[in-house]
Amino acid sequence: MTRKKDASSGRGWRFALPPAIAGIVVTVGAALAMTATDQASFCGSCHSMAEAAFTHKTSVHAELACNECHAPHNLAAKIPFKTKEGTRDILATVTKTIPDLIHPGEETKEVTQENCQRCHGATTSTVVMQSKKFCTDCHRHVPHSPKIPVAKRSAADA
Repeated sequence: MTRKKDASSGRGWRFALPPAIAGIVVTVGAALAMTATDQASFCGSCHSMAEAAFTHKTSVHAELACNECHAPHNLAAKIPFKTKEGTRDILATVTKTIPDLIHPGEETKEVTQENCQRCHGATTSTVVMQSKKFCTDCHRHVPHSPKIPVAKRSAADA
């Protein structure tokens, strides 16, 4: 009887192992996908973001991934934010309703503001932000320089 009990308990891992492996594969795959879709090479692969990716390469923030600034850092907030924004971008691309000038919405501005302050908190702690709501109201061109010759721009700079 002892032998039968040992045999049945030995089979339990066979049932637990496939879901555990699947969980690991899904987790690693999601992490890799999240990292890949944060990068300028991914963002710039769409025609509508080519200009932003090009200007980002020459900026002081060139070493940062796009979503270091443009997405929440808290994973629980980042996943739904990226899903919503990505879906919006895909729909605009598929329906060919991409505006000539892409301006961030209020939620994106708030996320960007949090990220500016996260990285530059020591510098901005002495800045009075009463005249403007967002850092980018004054520093609009820090990550995306407008210093590209007009002949090489794909859209107007405003």
